[in-house]
Amino acid sequence: MSFASETKNELARIEPEKKCCMLAEIAAYIRTAGSIGLVGGGRHSITLTTDNAAVARHFKKLVEKYFDIDTNLEIYEGGSVGRNRREKRFAYSIMIDPENHAEAILRECGIILIREGRDYYTDGIYDALVKSKCDKRAYLRGAFLGSGTMSNPDKSYHLEFVLNSEDMANDLRKLINSFSDLTAKVVRRGKKYIVYMKKADYISDTLALMGASGQVLKLEDTRIRKEMLSSARRAMNCDNANVDRVIDASMKQVEAISLIAETKGLNWLDGKLMEVALLRLEHPEASIAALGEMCDPPLKKSGVNNRLRKIEELAARLRSSS
Repeated sequence: MSFASETKNELARIEPEKKCCMLAEIAAYIRTAGSIGLVGGGRHSITLTTDNAAVARHFKKLVEKYFDIDTNLEIYEGGSVGRNRREKRFAYSIMIDPENHAEAILRECGIILIREGRDYYTDGIYDALVKSKCDKRAYLRGAFLGSGTMSNPDKSYHLEFVLNSEDMANDLRKLINSFSDLTAKVVRRGKKYIVYMKKADYISDTLALMGASGQVLKLEDTRIRKEMLSSARRAMNCDNANVDRVIDASMKQVEAISLIAETKGLNWLDGKLMEVALLRLEHPEASIAALGEMCDPPLKKSGVNNRLRKIEELAARLRSSS
């Protein structure tokens, strides 16, 4: 099961206690996953569609509880899914007919309003539904259950809402951005409008706002694991780079000492320089600190570096004079 499906399953288990939160969540779901039909006499019907059984059960129960009506749930068999295509995909439709006050529901959800004595359909978020913070959280939850998806955080961080209306996309972006430290963006993709976020912090906070605390923990566990692996890789790369620098420096020092030995002999060096030269030839892989510990008496890194630098300068003079 995908991370997005697990998130929807967790959100579908939340039962809003306040009436205002119930209405906000229902309105968001109708707006993002519903379709409006016209039947005889200009009356309205509502169809809510999903491929998630938990979401279908949740909204059937929520709509019936809030509006005190009966709804019809229809199940359709779709194509096969899965690696061996043995799993069946199902679609679920919740039907609200005119006799169950479909038009009144649309009006209360702010989808049908009156202007200059005539009905008209709105295309965004009805402000009266999202006055309080709890209403905004409920609306966000309903919108995600209706049109949201997200990538597996093991692969990437991406959460989005796929919407049919530019007005709805802009209103949802404003709603998300009304929460402190959250930023969402809108992009058009074909005929759809996408409200999205890509930062792990934003996605984690959005999941928490909607009430998916279990998924927040999974996301944070994944983030910590990925950051630890990234830190380990950086440390390893840094160590490898340091080793490469030590090897390069050691090779240059050995070349300089070998040149002196071939042209003048190591006895040409004074006692302090010859001690470090012999140690470098015997331990070409050793670090400067390790060479200092081998000296008698032990030297600090700066002392060893000074002696090796003098040896390289002497070798450079011998090259230039030959």
